Amino acid sequence: MRLITPPPARPVPRQTLVFDACSVGVVLRAVLFVQVVVATAALYGSDNMLEWVSTTALLTSASLPGTLVWLIAACSLKHQLQRMDMRGQYLAGVLLGALAGIYACAMLYFIGLDKTPWLASAVTGGLLAALLVTALVLRARGSTPAQTQARLTELQSRIRPHFLFNTLNSAIALVRAEPAKAEALLEDLSDLFRYALAEPHTSTTLAQEIELAQRYLSIEKVRFDERLQIQWQLDESVHDALLPPLLLQPLVENAIRHGIEPNPRGGKLQVRTERRGQQALIYIINTLPDADAAQPSPGHGMALENVRDHLSLLHDLQGSFSARQRQGFFVVRLSVPLPDQPPSKP
Repeated sequence: MRLITPPPARPVPRQTLVFDACSVGVVLRAVLFVQVVVATAALYGSDNMLEWVSTTALLTSASLPGTLVWLIAACSLKHQLQRMDMRGQYLAGVLLGALAGIYACAMLYFIGLDKTPWLASAVTGGLLAALLVTALVLRARGSTPAQTQARLTELQSRIRPHFLFNTLNSAIALVRAEPAKAEALLEDLSDLFRYALAEPHTSTTLAQEIELAQRYLSIEKVRFDERLQIQWQLDESVHDALLPPLLLQPLVENAIRHGIEPNPRGGKLQVRTERRGQQALIYIINTLPDADAAQPSPGHGMALENVRDHLSLLHDLQGSFSARQRQGFFVVRLSVPLPDQPPSKP
């Protein structure tokens, strides 16, 4: 039986990127940040609401193209910036901001503004770029302790004593009647814990998360037997997508604990992956208990919150998560970006 190999801890690269202007989240934050500054600055020279709206629109017509120029230039020079040290990247970001400010001022000049503040625009562009880069650096640094805390919280909620005891009891019951089955059960359990207690790593592949969930479900299948019906619909073309580690198994466990276990007749669990454009979609769908079935404790939604937080840390706005009831089923949907394909060799 092949064991799941936890992804090795990634060494810290010598060359790090201080800010990544190619990220969708960075683009949206930069545009919103500059727009807020422009709208606030327009208040100083406006006597009424109509004048403020007019001034804001005029400044936006220059600042928005300037912001986009800064983002495009920083994204295009991403690999060159990565070769610089941190101080050089800061300086490059500020200089690009100053050039973007001059470009914004040129927009005002071409639309016929009498007085164009070239120097003030360059200084303002450089200052806004410095503030934006600093905010991105602080956010990146702040995610490290958040990741550690999220991992510890998830481990505490995921390795529940009742699952361990139930698995051991199932293995004991099988030792004499079906020793090979008992051995396979204990191997799956050992592999689950070995993976969970491995050295922390920031990401893993969807393929490894699916294999981990399959190990978990093979254990639960022994306990529930015919009460648990499992269906896999997997598109292997998306299985290179990156996920936070230990993400899929808690969702599957949640489905069994709240959907299958309370129902005396059991239920169905479906795990589906598919591709939609440059996104990998992951669905975990389980039947809900009957109305007369004993209802489990509602819990605190910790597993679902952990998944949402993990996706936000790894993929920012490019990842999405939803969980809702629909026509007798509980549907969890995750969307993550697919990694860029390496260029084909000639």
